[in-house]
Order: sequence, then C-alpha cells, then structure tokens
Amino acid sequence: MRRLVLASAFVATAALALLGCQQSKGPAAVDAARLTAADSDPGNWMSQGRTYSEQRFSPLDKINTGNAGNLGLAWSYELATNRGVETTPIVVDGVMYVTSSWSLVYALNAKTGQPLWKYDPQVPRETGFKACCDVVNRGVAVWKGRVYVATLDGRLVALDARTGQPVWSVVTVDQSKPYTITMAPRIIRGKVMVGNSGSEYGVRGYMSAYDTDSGKLIWRFYTVPGDPSKGFENKAMEMAAKTWTGDWWKYGGGGSPWDPVSYDPESNLLYFGTGNGLPWDQKTRSPGGGDNLFLSSIIAVDADTGAYKWHYQTTPGESWDFDSTQTLTLADLTIDGQPRKVIMQANKNGYLYVIDRLTGKLISARNFVPVTWAKGVDPATGRPIEIGDPRYTKAPATIFPSSFGAHNWQPMAFSPKTGFVYVPAQEIPGAYGTDDKFAFDPGQWNTAVDTKLNSLPPDPKARAAMKNSMRGELIAWDPVAGKEVWRAENKGPWNGGVLTTAGGLVFQGTADGHLNAYDAANGKRVWSSETYTATLAGPMTYTVDGEQYVAVGAGFGSVFYLVAGFAAPKQGNPDNGRILVYKLGGAAHLPPPNLTKIEMPQPPPATASPKLVATGHQAYNHYCLVCHGYNAISGGVIPDLRYSPLIGNQEAFDSVVLGGARKDQGMVSFARVLKAEDTQAIRAYIISEANGAYAEEHAPAAKGLGK
Repeated sequence: MRRLVLASAFVATAALALLGCQQSKGPAAVDAARLTAADSDPGNWMSQGRTYSEQRFSPLDKINTGNAGNLGLAWSYELATNRGVETTPIVVDGVMYVTSSWSLVYALNAKTGQPLWKYDPQVPRETGFKACCDVVNRGVAVWKGRVYVATLDGRLVALDARTGQPVWSVVTVDQSKPYTITMAPRIIRGKVMVGNSGSEYGVRGYMSAYDTDSGKLIWRFYTVPGDPSKGFENKAMEMAAKTWTGDWWKYGGGGSPWDPVSYDPESNLLYFGTGNGLPWDQKTRSPGGGDNLFLSSIIAVDADTGAYKWHYQTTPGESWDFDSTQTLTLADLTIDGQPRKVIMQANKNGYLYVIDRLTGKLISARNFVPVTWAKGVDPATGRPIEIGDPRYTKAPATIFPSSFGAHNWQPMAFSPKTGFVYVPAQEIPGAYGTDDKFAFDPGQWNTAVDTKLNSLPPDPKARAAMKNSMRGELIAWDPVAGKEVWRAENKGPWNGGVLTTAGGLVFQGTADGHLNAYDAANGKRVWSSETYTATLAGPMTYTVDGEQYVAVGAGFGSVFYLVAGFAAPKQGNPDNGRILVYKLGGAAHLPPPNLTKIEMPQPPPATASPKLVATGHQAYNHYCLVCHGYNAISGGVIPDLRYSPLIGNQEAFDSVVLGGARKDQGMVSFARVLKAEDTQAIRAYIISEANGAYAEEHAPAAKGLGK
C-alpha cells in the first residue's frame, strides 16, 4: 500500500512538474496586470467572462466559420456528481479549473483532461434544503497561485493551485439562516468579491470583499436596509430605507447579489446585480408601496472601499421575481455619433438595457421577447410603464415573462467584431396572485404568491399546450440600434450560456443535449454535436501548444428541472455531469447514455377525500414544490415522488419527511413545520397525482407529457 501511495504521489507530482515546465510562473499565476491585459493573452481564460468586462468574447480564430464543421470531441472528464453543472472552466497556462455541484473543485490538464487534483469542501447535504435553484456552483477565481471557491454553505475557501489543499477558509454568512452561495467569486486588485443567495427564504443580501492573502473582510455593501431602529450602515442604506414601508426587515428583505460581477479598471467601479424582494408580493413585503431599493438593481461601488456610487433599478417595487442578476457586460460603443462607455444587461423582466457605466443613466431599453406587464421603459425616468394590473392587486394575472425570466443566469456574450449581444432568451408565461393564507416562515419558501396558479391543468391536451407555450431562442441583438438582428430557435426553454469568438462563431449548449455553433453574423448553424444531457453552462475557449479548444460543462439539473419537471422527458437516471472539450479533428467519443424509459409503478389507490387532497396540494406547494416540482413532477434530478415506494406506506413516508431518514442526501426533516396530519394530506395529494399520471400513461393511444 505504501508503494502504491508513493507511486500515485509521484505520478501527480510528475504531471504538475511537466505543466510547470510550460509555465515559468507556476500554476494560476494571475495578477491584476495580467487580467487587465487579458486580450494580449487570448490563449488563456483567466476569469469568468475572460476579461473584467464579462464580454465572453475570445480573440481566438483558429476555429472559425470555415472549419467549425470539423470540430470533434478531444476529451471529456466525468465529474463526481449528477446534479446541475453551471461552471465556466478557467484555464491558465495549460491547467483547467472547474467546479461541480456541491462546490467540488477539480484541476485538470487542459490538453488531455488528466486529473491533477480534486477538492471536496464537504458541504453538508442538508444545505441543499436552503438552495432554491439546485446545489450548483458556477466556477472559481484564480490569483497568484491560488484558486478561490465559494461553497454552497456560505464559505469562501482559498486553495493552493498546485495541490488543491486549503490555505484559508472563512464563513461569509450567518449559517443559522438560509443563505447559500452558487456564484463564482471575482478577484479585483487583491480582493475576492462574493455575494450570496437566499432571497426567497428570509435573508438580507450583501456583497463582500475579502483579502486574497488572509481572508480578512475588507468591506461589505448591503443591498437592502435593515431595521431602522438600529441605525444604518451608510448613507446609501438611509436613502434606500425611505423607499420601503412596513416591517420589511422582519422578513430579511431579500435583494441577494447571487451572480454577476464586472469591473472597469479605468474608473475602479465594481458592478453587481441584485435579486428579488422577500416576499415577492410587494403588498405583503412593503404594504405602502415604494421602489424598495436596492431590489432588482444594478449597483456600482468603489472597488477598493465598497462606497456607493450609483444604481439603476430595472424593476422598481419588484413583484415578480425579476432579479437583475444576469450578465453585466461592459463595452465601448458609438451611439448617436458619440463614444459611450456602457454596461449592458438582458434582464429577467424582458428588457435589454444599455446604461452609461460611469453615471448609471439610461441610454436605451428595448424588449427582446414579448412583454405583457409593461409597454416600455420611459426614456426620461428610466422606469417601466406598467399596463393593466400586473401586480395582481385586484385579481390573479398571467404575464410574460414569468419568474423563470426572459433571460436567467445563463451568461450572454458580446462581440466587438459584429457589435452584437448574443442572448440565451426564452418565453415562458407565469401566473401571479396573492396567497391570502401566507404566513412568513423563516427558512421556508416565502413568496406570498399563490403557486397553485401555475399547477398543470388535469386535461392532457391542456398540459401539452402549456408545455408547448414555452419557447427558447438564441437572439443576436444590436445594442446601438436597439433591435434584433437574427434568432435561432431552440426546441424549448432553459438553454445554455453563450460564447462568441473572433472566428465569427457563437457557441451555445441546449437543454435537449447539444452544443451548437452559429455564424455570428447571420445565425446560420455551422456545427452541432450531441452531448446527451442538458448543456446549460457558459462555454469558453483556450489554446495549449498553439491548438485551440472549446470547452463546456454539461449535466442535467438547475432550477427549471426541479420546479418545471413536466417540461423534461422522463427517461433514464441522470448521469454524472461532464466537462466536454472539442478541437478540430477531435476523435474521442462519449459513452452511450442511459435512455431507458422509467415505467411508473402502479400507485396506491386514491381514496382520500377531495378536501384532504386540496389541503395536501396547498402544503405540498409551500414545502415541497421548489425541489420536487409542480404537480409532484420532478425533472429527474431529484426523486419523482409519484414513482416513490414511500407513498405506499404512511410510516415510511413520515420516516423521511418528519424523521429525516434521508438528510444525508439533502432531504431534511420537516418536523419543525409539519405535523402528522400535514404529511397525511401531502401524501394523499401525491397519490392523487400519481394515479392521474398512471392512468394517462396506460390509456390507449396515450399522448401525455414525457412520451
């Protein structure tokens, strides 16, 4: 055994030594000068968006519209988990750093895929209960020989880039509260920037900066005001408090900055977006109305001190889960004959904003998908012009877009060659109405919105029509003219992030298991490869020894498949995620996927009264829906309860739901909030749904969803 250990250590050391010969500065040798000059080093991808501007544009052109058809798989690496994959690989001097769900970090040889090391932060699996949108992680940051990862349970960890061993670790949140982190940290001038998630559960959002050497907190900017009786941290919070009413701080307020960060070295401004309010329904959160700053806003602060500089609120008085946490892209454009330094965002609310990044003043805002809650954005005030009763004050309202957004976390890209923004867009309707029975429950899903409104109708044809009403597309948008240039239709919504290159290409993965390349000028598809699983992460490109590669993370998961599992086919078990890397002439092959259809077992008879089933539906939607999906239909990542043998026995069901028998798999005990009569009702509802699905599946000429 000792000889085996020594031999393994020798192999790992030799691999690192070989890479060391290629990189005189050692692994992850990245500093401010190198990041600022990233365009002069296009063979590396040293930060999430490649540059501080988060354009996700690569100057590499060896793979181009003329030869993209010759792309093939160079290598793939199987990750250790089968949950969602949202990582963008970082590549520095021949080493690739990626993450998977549960915040695992991997270092790989970027040329061959050979593993160099793996770090598991041992996130307690019960933390998954706090994660609204799967237990994902979007990647790492690298700096001066270290790799930085933010973990789902709220830690920030610095790793030695050569060995993967922790150098320091700090807790960035109150772990007794329902905070999580899924974002990739960013590093600016020796400071690690990291936000958090949890706006649906009962938290107050903030962005923090930590010292890269020691992990010491340098500054913190809260995104919503706290209890006024305790004073305010700064003038910005005092200003924001004037836009709230009621006792919002008792809920937490929300506003978590859970993903995008970009930076302008010239102005030293750091930009980040904030999330939705808590609860979503403003009538509950802030009864007297108001803008509720800084919810659903783009915020600029001094990168050194965190001092407030400006904000632009995309959705004042947010009531629909319209976060402003989509890609924040910096560019220099010529608008009306004048050079403008801009920041751009294709927002969840359906509008693409072009904003002066030095002042925060609106330049333009146009809808890039159908929008029914507003008829436009007032160019003078920068505020949306709402129409009808979209805030569901008088009655429930169905609007476009839904809480899934016209554009969600999947990164967009901008090409300085074409001048176009490339947006992974989607069209999904959403129904909103106030939950009259809402009572704030810390740590639970607190929206104050009646989620039954989005449940599937019982009729199979109506269900199919609901599914077919959802669309996904890749849109090329001219931000100067404020109009669409071309669009490529996808088979459904919730498709992948985008990469664009000097080779005239746009790459995007799809939910139906492909990686596609398009001509950036006209949208013609020039190449496609099967990935056999949902491919949602942002692609990237790099070179090793002069050869260009394109890499993407692939793996079934993410919030859409948790909540809207009815939109996904029920086939096989989710395989572990993968990193897929392509090159010209690549000849590797993926293993065949498991596409065996899972047959639904005959469920227990549905003998409960309609009243008990309705009670169970209400409780299910409050406590179970966010992980197990509308109508108890899981997308295949988390167990589909309709198929579960547990529903056949109340005692077995309660051993999990109340007893926590599967807490190590993320299913915590709900005994704090549920009683035996509640679980009986929930089980009755699941049995009712299972019987309906079973009857549909076995009906003659069945045409149900998932066939």
